[in-house]
Amino acid sequence: MHFINRAILMAAGRGERLMPLTGEIPKPLIPVHGTPMIESMIGALGRQGITEIHVVVGYMADRFAYLEDKYPGVRLIPNPLYDRCNNISSLYAAREYLEDVLIADADQLVRDDSALAPAFERSGYNAVRCTGPTREWLMQTDAEGIVTSCSRTGGTEGWQLYSISRWSAADGARLRARLEEAFADENRRNLYWDDVPMFLYPGDFRLGVREMDTAAVTEIDDLHELAAEDPSYRDLLAERYGIRI
Repeated sequence: MHFINRAILMAAGRGERLMPLTGEIPKPLIPVHGTPMIESMIGALGRQGITEIHVVVGYMADRFAYLEDKYPGVRLIPNPLYDRCNNISSLYAAREYLEDVLIADADQLVRDDSALAPAFERSGYNAVRCTGPTREWLMQTDAEGIVTSCSRTGGTEGWQLYSISRWSAADGARLRARLEEAFADENRRNLYWDDVPMFLYPGDFRLGVREMDTAAVTEIDDLHELAAEDPSYRDLLAERYGIRI
């Protein structure tokens, strides 16, 4: 059994699909039901006993500074390449913290804190069993529950990957080594960091899935999903930007 000692939250991106809101505020700081999304994640981690939290920032980085005062265990890590590379650059910036770690996007709503529980048997991703069509990344597993493949374009049956993953000390060290190798190639700096274990070096890892209820975590990707989760945004978008949802 392994245990999480720390978390890395990815918060450097521009959140283009939530424009024009993200023209004024970084996506992880958008309040949903009154609480910024990143604080939903930090609170859930804290309730699971995970208080060492490294937040990788880039876009409007200064807006996150208050988190270090509000949450004593939070530290910001700047990603100076956030606007020139994909999120592989964010994990590269936090690469010294990859052992016994939980890695997650900072713009998720956590409804069930157990989705971030620190104990785990095998490195891998939170996932929801999918028996119908999806366009999200979809993993397949063998009889032992080991991930054998992943489709970027989805499919009809498998394990839908969520951007919450756990990495043991050994797997984290391997991930760091392969991340550094990939990042050294400028042609690979447009990749997601998840490409490193899933597609570039899958033979280095025997990843499992951590089954999660579909209601445990909500990923908000666009304005329609934001307004569906928090209907107050319907009026705000209409009044401020003339956008009707």
